[in-house]
Amino acid sequence: MTTPQPPIRRPLPRRTLLATGAVGAVGAGLAAAPAATATSATSAARSRGFRDFFQHGVASGDPLPQAVVLWTRVTPTAASSPGSGRGPKVDVQWEVATDRRFRHVVRRGVFATGPSRDHTVKLDVTGLEPARWYFYRFRLDGVTSRVGRTRTAPAHDALPDHLRFGVVSCANYQAGWFSAYRGLAARDDLHAVVHLGDYVYEYGPGQYGYGQDDVDIRTHEPAHEMLSLADYRQRHAQYKRDRDLQDLHAKYAWIVTWDDHEVANDQWKSGAENHTPGHGAGGEGSYRKRRARAHRAYDEWMPARLDGTAALGDGDRLFRRLRFGQLAELSMLDLRTYRDRQADTVPTPVPNPDPATGDPDRTITGTQQLHWLKDSLDRHRPQWKIVGNPVMIAPVDFGALPDDAIDAVHEVTGSAPRDGAPYNVDQWDGYTDDRRQVFNHIRNHQVKDALFITGDIHSGWAAELPYDASTYTGTGVGDSAGVEFVCSSVTSNNLKDITGTPPRTSSLAVEETIKANNRHVKYLDFDSHGFSVLDITAKRAQMDWYVIGDRADRDTDITWSVSYATRAGTGRVEAVDGPVGA
Repeated sequence: MTTPQPPIRRPLPRRTLLATGAVGAVGAGLAAAPAATATSATSAARSRGFRDFFQHGVASGDPLPQAVVLWTRVTPTAASSPGSGRGPKVDVQWEVATDRRFRHVVRRGVFATGPSRDHTVKLDVTGLEPARWYFYRFRLDGVTSRVGRTRTAPAHDALPDHLRFGVVSCANYQAGWFSAYRGLAARDDLHAVVHLGDYVYEYGPGQYGYGQDDVDIRTHEPAHEMLSLADYRQRHAQYKRDRDLQDLHAKYAWIVTWDDHEVANDQWKSGAENHTPGHGAGGEGSYRKRRARAHRAYDEWMPARLDGTAALGDGDRLFRRLRFGQLAELSMLDLRTYRDRQADTVPTPVPNPDPATGDPDRTITGTQQLHWLKDSLDRHRPQWKIVGNPVMIAPVDFGALPDDAIDAVHEVTGSAPRDGAPYNVDQWDGYTDDRRQVFNHIRNHQVKDALFITGDIHSGWAAELPYDASTYTGTGVGDSAGVEFVCSSVTSNNLKDITGTPPRTSSLAVEETIKANNRHVKYLDFDSHGFSVLDITAKRAQMDWYVIGDRADRDTDITWSVSYATRAGTGRVEAVDGPVGA
């Protein structure tokens, strides 16, 4: 296995790996229509090339059986830079075909865009056929974009033999090159890519970079922390100029959700760790306004349906379901917009004593989303109930008490968390009543094949989901609510990066301690960066972990690391000898 070289030992960055310090015109013609000529572009712009008009690539997302979202951004004049609010309104042509040469165009139209939407183009193309590959492109003033490829979902009553997704999270531009995206773009066997959050990071230069030194392998634009709408637009634009990111967007449809850094670190419904309220010296203004700007830019720049549409300004609800025939349904969560503030913490390895982690009045999902999630976990839905989960749901603690002792201890001490001593209260461990409701729903309704796929914590995990972690042995029938697979980060620092120790040295002891105290955790890698591949069949779901070498090396090696699978109906995790599609 190729692993990064350790960075120089220096003081810890503000943001740590485990949060607690563990060692337009949306009515563009969707039916077939004659191509129209783009208007309002200047004569100077006409002479410029494809790379000027379409600097930020093309993308697609949220595939349905008969529809998919298409996206691009145009730069009609030199002054029309992202976030500038400048430039003319233009009409951008788009086409969808069944072949790469566009001899068989099935849909075409014109989309009007301008500075009010940062010259982004985002539309929902309907009337497509299920489970089919399509090619798409855009044209402005005679200049054509690169060709993108996308695939629709299977029909609702179809039973595909398998589904295969790339799985990624936590891509910090300053912390290294996006080699994980390069690795996925080199594959030809995926159906879509699932991004589980932290697509962009809010920090300015010199903040939260590569290793203990916070070295900027690449420097963020603008050169300060994102606060304004223009800031968020410029940062999204910078990420989408990355060659590897552009290649992966152009090759596959993406299914995305946000975590915290799309707005600010450790955000919750009314604030964030990395937000200073107020308008005086050092103040960063209203958090609600900051979040609204971030969500607006995300809606403009990402190929996702917010509030169920590709239109802008109609809401910012991002939790949604995408169905893939009878085989699987993917429910993407938003675990930042509706959550209560995180519980208080104390430095690890001292256990967190805050009883608020089990307070039934506190929530990570919000009431509406929790009901929606329970509906997603219905045994009458498609076989695999996959949950796109921004933060880890498996309990991870140091010394959980048996269920029958928790209430008594809590009554006596007033300080014992209901589910032991969690090491990271920014994830579901800090909101255990919501988790208990989800797990009880699975047990009470006899739901099988619940599979949570997760990002956020810059490490690879495979875990079972025990109803009672304190007594869990992994041998009882019906004692697991399902399985969780956690992908590592694309670039963001992990444990070895933060401690400055060589890979597979000090992290090994931490991994073994966590697994010894949490018998449901079957695999843990705190040291690697990369991507995962999730393959689903009627018999099993398998996750393969791929790791990259040095994030500072644009051409670093990419190697397979490990694979784990869960057989249908078992709620168990087991090691697999090799990856799918090798």
